[in-house]
Amino acid sequence: MTEPSGGSDRQGRPVVVPALGLVAVTAIGVTALLGGLREAPDEPPTLAKGAVLDQGRYSTRFVQSRVRVVPGDSPFSEDKRFVELVFEVTNKGDETTSVGLPPTKEEHAAFGESFASSLVKISPAFPADAGPSVFAVAKGGETRQLHPGVKSTVIVRYRLGAGDKPPAKFTLDVAGFAYEPGFNDPTERWQKVTEEAAGKIVPEVKARVTLPVEEGEPA
Repeated sequence: MTEPSGGSDRQGRPVVVPALGLVAVTAIGVTALLGGLREAPDEPPTLAKGAVLDQGRYSTRFVQSRVRVVPGDSPFSEDKRFVELVFEVTNKGDETTSVGLPPTKEEHAAFGESFASSLVKISPAFPADAGPSVFAVAKGGETRQLHPGVKSTVIVRYRLGAGDKPPAKFTLDVAGFAYEPGFNDPTERWQKVTEEAAGKIVPEVKARVTLPVEEGEPA
């Protein structure tokens, strides 16, 4: 009996799969296991001494960081030593604002419209009893206000304890502002630009600034 042509004993012809195809299939499989492609978060631009940053509500020049020595009140009292961050700040809004303070807690960093509140992270951190003291320098002395259209020198000052060495540099994470409605309030106003991270509302870092600490002159 003659077997019909194309019987079961005929061997199949091998199928060639290009190497590039295997790589592509493997890559797709790995991507699926990892939950899809994820974009790496963008790093904020880095700035240095002398740079100017448009923060929306404020235009800020990062002047310097320095050590400041204030003579004692009497020949018998010790000199006071500070490390300072110095800024030139112009209030671009239509209303007078407070100089403010940097946020002391991470959960508060997304809120506030003062200039100093935009310094959402200052590294290294100082203990609470070291400050900071924040003020603007005006013709009549110190002030806590920034007037519209006026360029002011703003000082963020930390007290150095006896024997404390100043840091070699400061790194600042600086936020920006936008004139827009709030979450529950349709009234437009200046507020920090924020984003969501790990289920929390956090300020968007507009720039990361590094300032070397310089030896200053006595006050």
